[in-house]
Amino acid sequence: MMGRGILVTRPEPGGAETARAVAALGWHPLLAPALVLRAAPARGLPKAQAILLPSRAAARALPPGETPVLAVGAGTAAEARAQGFSQVTAAEGDAAALAALAAERLDPASGPLLLAVGRGYSMDLARALRARGFRVIRRIAYEAAPATALPEEARAALAAGTVAAALFTSPRGVRITLALLRQAGLADAARGIRALAISERIAEALRPLPWAGIAVTERPDPALLPALLGPPG
Repeated sequence: MMGRGILVTRPEPGGAETARAVAALGWHPLLAPALVLRAAPARGLPKAQAILLPSRAAARALPPGETPVLAVGAGTAAEARAQGFSQVTAAEGDAAALAALAAERLDPASGPLLLAVGRGYSMDLARALRARGFRVIRRIAYEAAPATALPEEARAALAAGTVAAALFTSPRGVRITLALLRQAGLADAARGIRALAISERIAEALRPLPWAGIAVTERPDPALLPALLGPPG
């Protein structure tokens, strides 16, 4: 018999990895990515003393090279290494930690930083780096388009009341998912669902719906979300 469903709203790359971890615990993952990511057209990279990667999607979108890389967390660092980057250092999982790592390891006088981002993302990170004296070149590495509807398997499980929890990795993803639930007439399904998030900002974005409960990981790492599920009931 199939286990109760867990809604996975994390986009690729990463959604499938989270789904595998959920399945390994005995739950049934329901992929419902809030965002569809598409790499921006490839072009040569400007010279920089380091590349900053605030997401795994950015790591996948860039051509590898010898320029040192600072990644937002362990998952993004692993993705960068898999893509062929050879000098990679990981921060502790969020934009503030990435800015702090740059300030610790790099000298503003040694040249600009290349910040690879999704369109419309990481503006605060760029400002934080500039406030520390760095020249920052923002490069749009990918586009993130909102999903237009819930996948049929996820919609059916929500309608049947068989979804036990939903996993969230960004405030924007929350806003899109909430809009899709309302669009499908399923917002009230939240009453039977635990919402699990990787930050307090995401938890705050969840509050417009009456979830059965909201829990937050101890640090902003999507790999920690499945552990909040516990064993299937």
